[in-house]
Amino acid sequence: MQTVLIVVHLIIVLALIGVVLLQRSEGGLGLGGGGSGGVAGFMTGRGQANALTRATAILATLFFATSMTLAVLSHRSAAPKSIIDTGAAGQPAKPGDKPAGADNLLDTLRNAQDRAPATAPAQPAVPEAPQSR
Repeated sequence: MQTVLIVVHLIIVLALIGVVLLQRSEGGLGLGGGGSGGVAGFMTGRGQANALTRATAILATLFFATSMTLAVLSHRSAAPKSIIDTGAAGQPAKPGDKPAGADNLLDTLRNAQDRAPATAPAQPAVPEAPQSR
């Protein structure tokens, strides 16, 4: 459901971008073309502007609706979970299990460092002093 809605949302976004770019700008010429024959005489300038304005309003409303629906669906799927329900605190970690913070690289490295055996740093080799005879 969510994937289909995301695809529809992206199609609406691309259509909205196209419609906005086709509109004539206030200060001069937009990508919609010049004064006469902008779309090969398809519509008059005023009729074209009204159709593009209406299409922009419809697409903006659809964009808003799909955005809100995606936000609600995302919020429902990310509902907080109780530690009591999962039982994560009482169970010891198994050797092959993924660490608790494995989604975060920094936490994973920190956990690996904590599990590494503690060894004393190697002492630098001191050259022996030459013996005189």
